[in-house]
Amino acid sequence: MSDPRQRPQATVAAVLQRLPPRTLRGRLSLVALFTAALLMLVLTVAFNSVAGHRLRHQADDELRARAAAVATTVDTSGATVRVLETSHDDLLDANVWIYSGRRLLEQPPAAGPLTRVADALAARGGQRCVTTTVRRPLRLCSHPVPGAGGRATVVTALDLSPYRSSADTLLLGSLALDVVMLACTYALTRLAVGRALRPVGTMTDQATQWSATASEERFGSMRHPAELARLGGSLDALLDRIRTLLRHERQLTGELSHELRTPLSRIIAELDWWRAHPRTAGQTRATHQVIADAAESMRVICDTLLDDARDGTITAPGTAEVLPVLRNLAEVPYAPGHLTITVTGPHLVAGVPPALLERIVSPLLGNACRYAASVVTVRAYRAPDGLRVDVTDDGPGVPAPFAGQLFEPGRRADPGDGHGGAGLGLPLARRLARSAGGEVTYDAGHAPGARFVVDLPAG
Repeated sequence: MSDPRQRPQATVAAVLQRLPPRTLRGRLSLVALFTAALLMLVLTVAFNSVAGHRLRHQADDELRARAAAVATTVDTSGATVRVLETSHDDLLDANVWIYSGRRLLEQPPAAGPLTRVADALAARGGQRCVTTTVRRPLRLCSHPVPGAGGRATVVTALDLSPYRSSADTLLLGSLALDVVMLACTYALTRLAVGRALRPVGTMTDQATQWSATASEERFGSMRHPAELARLGGSLDALLDRIRTLLRHERQLTGELSHELRTPLSRIIAELDWWRAHPRTAGQTRATHQVIADAAESMRVICDTLLDDARDGTITAPGTAEVLPVLRNLAEVPYAPGHLTITVTGPHLVAGVPPALLERIVSPLLGNACRYAASVVTVRAYRAPDGLRVDVTDDGPGVPAPFAGQLFEPGRRADPGDGHGGAGLGLPLARRLARSAGGEVTYDAGHAPGARFVVDLPAG
């Protein structure tokens, strides 16, 4: 069982974790508030210290002025110190002590304990001041009488209550000003940070929208401050990577659908043929075999394209005897039976797996059968740097203006020519060949018809 004493601690910790603001705007506002509070505290302490020192200095000046006035009534010309009687003695004698040496000559009425403080000041001699809190805050200063040879001393006292009241008023006023300044600092900081971060929020929303639609718009074309320009550059790079990934994803999806269409059509055709009329056991087994071969072909297609999509390089080792693979491809019903597909060449071994060789040549052979008039020729032969496979047909050929766009994904010379296709076969064949260190090219000088050349490494 858990210790019950730990529950309040956990609750306090959870509350403290929720206290700091979760937004950058709130955190920056708190940092500005704490910094301003620290600065205000230092300035308030310094201001009130200076103000207190100034008030005390004013009190001392008043005490010295009063002592100087009282000293004019002290006669030190004779052997003894005498206090002369003058008009307004009641004003001069208020809070005044007159000493001859250490002997008290005069003191204010009802001085009480203050006389001991005055005695101590007179005994020490010279000009000295001290603050005491006997009954109320008082300031006492001693002042030697000029020309008395140190024989006479005047001690004056002043009530500090008005000065303390002024100091307290200054302190309260400065604290009120601090509160107002801190409130204004927090509000203005939040406003300024909010306005400064508004473009960041706008850029974030735009980046989210552009990444979802693979838009070509970028922040580099917009004018921003240096900090936001760097953020825009980073977002542009991220958007470019996202767009590339989306393009690769769409390309892989299109290639898979393009390559899987033929074996899937064979499966559907066999099933339709098998269900149309009662079949013998042998015919059923043949249909099952065709379906199994087509399914295996689909699996190989998926493995080949997915392996290539992982890093763009074919790493699966293997070699393939070229002629058996080409003859197997020639048996696939690409076109009606009036076409003649011829496969020729010596015994050659390609440095690629059989499945990859099929995926490279299959789109070329499919296009040749689609557009050929009567003859399609597949010829394999040796080349100085490996081997080559030519796929030639006697069709209308590729229009000259379209030759430069042959290997661009999704492009067709005539989308309304009545032939099926998504324009992905030739780009796929070239990409797979390049991933294996080979190449697929179009021979623009061949006529009549079209001729595609596959260069592959020898095994």
